[in-house]
Amino acid sequence: MKIFYSLLTSALSLFAISASAQHYVLSTPKTSIAVTANQDGNAYIQYYGAKIEQNDIQGLFNVRSNFTRPLYPQHGYNNNKEEAISAILPDGNTSLDLAVASAGRSSDPTGQLLVVTLKDKVYPVQVKVYFKAYNGTDIISTWSDITNLGKRDIKLNRYCSAFMPLQRGDNYLVHMHGAWAAENEIDNTPVPNGEIVLAEKDGMRTAWVNNPSIMMTLDGSPREESGQVFGGTLLWSGNYKIRCVASNRRLTVIAGINEDNSQYTLEGGETFTTPEFAMTFSNEGKGGVSRAFHTWARKYALQHGDRLRDILLNSWEGVYFDISQPKMEEMMANVHKLGGELFVMDDGWFGNKYPRNNGTSSLGDWTVDTRKLPGGIKSLTEAAKRHGVKFGIWIEPEMANIKSELYEKHPDWILQVKNRKPTVGRGGTQVLLDLCNPKVQDFVYSVTDNLMKENPDIAYIKWDCNFSLMDWGSTYLPADRQSELNVRYHMGLRKVLQRIRTKYPDLVIQCCASGGGRISYGFLPWFDEFWCSDNTDAFQRLFIQWGTSHFYPAIAMAAHVSASPNHQTKRETPFKFRFDVAMQGRLGIELDPAKMSNQEREFATRAIASYKEIRPVVQLGDLYRLISPFEHKCISALMYASPDKSKLVVYAYNLNYLYYQGVPTIKLTGADENKVYRIKDLTPWDASKPCPLNGKTVSGRVLHNSGLQLDASLNSPMASVVLELVAE
Repeated sequence: MKIFYSLLTSALSLFAISASAQHYVLSTPKTSIAVTANQDGNAYIQYYGAKIEQNDIQGLFNVRSNFTRPLYPQHGYNNNKEEAISAILPDGNTSLDLAVASAGRSSDPTGQLLVVTLKDKVYPVQVKVYFKAYNGTDIISTWSDITNLGKRDIKLNRYCSAFMPLQRGDNYLVHMHGAWAAENEIDNTPVPNGEIVLAEKDGMRTAWVNNPSIMMTLDGSPREESGQVFGGTLLWSGNYKIRCVASNRRLTVIAGINEDNSQYTLEGGETFTTPEFAMTFSNEGKGGVSRAFHTWARKYALQHGDRLRDILLNSWEGVYFDISQPKMEEMMANVHKLGGELFVMDDGWFGNKYPRNNGTSSLGDWTVDTRKLPGGIKSLTEAAKRHGVKFGIWIEPEMANIKSELYEKHPDWILQVKNRKPTVGRGGTQVLLDLCNPKVQDFVYSVTDNLMKENPDIAYIKWDCNFSLMDWGSTYLPADRQSELNVRYHMGLRKVLQRIRTKYPDLVIQCCASGGGRISYGFLPWFDEFWCSDNTDAFQRLFIQWGTSHFYPAIAMAAHVSASPNHQTKRETPFKFRFDVAMQGRLGIELDPAKMSNQEREFATRAIASYKEIRPVVQLGDLYRLISPFEHKCISALMYASPDKSKLVVYAYNLNYLYYQGVPTIKLTGADENKVYRIKDLTPWDASKPCPLNGKTVSGRVLHNSGLQLDASLNSPMASVVLELVAE
């Protein structure tokens, strides 16, 4: 027996250094992935984590015996464990036997690539597995091209984007989940042996219940600025599935399109490309994962990620459907006086035969209601110029109402199940257009295109989505392709969005889906920002924005000041508190400024001016989450820092006021210990009475190690403070 183990060890060592085994290390500034490709044999992921060098490969074999995992394991042959691909071949065979055909490096303008090509030893099936290290970031992504090299159809049952082995240990899964008006609550779950599945089946608003993003700790409970953490997110807009499969010795993350009821027919010569799965590794806790994704998003995964966002007023909670030309112009004038830069007219502006006065009609009929707007959209864009602001508008182009001229003309254009009555949503009449159909794609594109051609001064579009994919049927797809609806719909949507972006590259577009239902990198490459939640209650927004920040940057996070009592929760909150919370993201207003008191107008003007000072730091800087609202420590705090840490912006809030309670000290992780900072209170309610820290100087060492004591500033219910610290 000892001789057997000795021979086995020698064989493994020879395999590790054999000439046929090619070893590849793909790196970012802080991370690396190592892959072995054995010509005419198997390919393996050997390592993913903190950065290593090519000459460290042999060391991996010397000290790690249980990490090597197949690169893209198949179903049905020589595999009784988890799989990345499953197919039915033309002769009914349900197995694949993939072997390495080639491997090599390449590059594109945005990053360095490693490509491993696998081919079945008998059947005409090829899989190319890609890894990409994005330039200037710590993000590596992975995806696959699956090609039918033959002439007869192949049925794909499973087609994963990522099959990532991780280090098994004291692992915790961190993910965001929620519901309408309560998006992105953070959940920390110890990983048991077995399987955890995060999946979405809504079809449209696929980030509501479970966001397609996870963090996995490798060394104990989640911490903000210490510990080893893996982070990953799937860049897919439709239904998805992320599985975390653990045993005593192994842990694997498997991510991709949700294969439930989604069999895909791969025709001869056709290639199916799975969506990217973007990932990073951090030795700086959750905060390191977040900052890596924020940097990558601003560079590659978000429209105009390097451009500062305008401060806007949205009409929705101010007037709802009660749109009129005089009121719109009044709101433009008022937001300009406050220092705002953009006015957005929300729902209620369209409909001819069926005027849009509520949510029961008119979607699909994108003609101006001249009873409300006699001068049309053009008169509003001209008015916006006179009032010194840009103009934006709301649309929901993927939808129709049964009560609409569009539905009367094209009842076959909606998703519907044969021999079934259409399922309806909002208002009892809303239905979903069939974007599998190229004619419908052209129509949805024309909604934006016609608006822009007729009104080229429109600067901003709010693109909404308020219904789920309820009827899994398409009059366009043939009977034997109905299972492809989940994929085909979103392929069609992507074509539409890409056409819009190609023609209107400078247009700012917000991604809204009944609030935060589409906060996902599957959508964001075509959008500039997202609406976090229809819940504008500042108190609950602290929790929503905190969770959202784990993967998504402040520049994309639309955060608005609304009325008190809040229209959703009925909670009353101080005006200053509402502003201070909204200033964490892309600042906006969602109330009627005409209803503000004189003191509120004066404060809003000062707060907006202050936000403009710190906007580059908030929208383009690094985030440090300091004290979580989920920890119930009576306060919450976070900080943004400029890349060189010469400017810091600190937010702190009292969430659970008790008389003479102790307020935790806020240690500013992320401050430069070698700098001295001067403190400025940015948003005092009374300009003549800033907080006691205003004007004080303090070293980064003190800020980092001792911290700020804000008892005097947070000594009342829902007190809040926003501080700017500038290095001298």
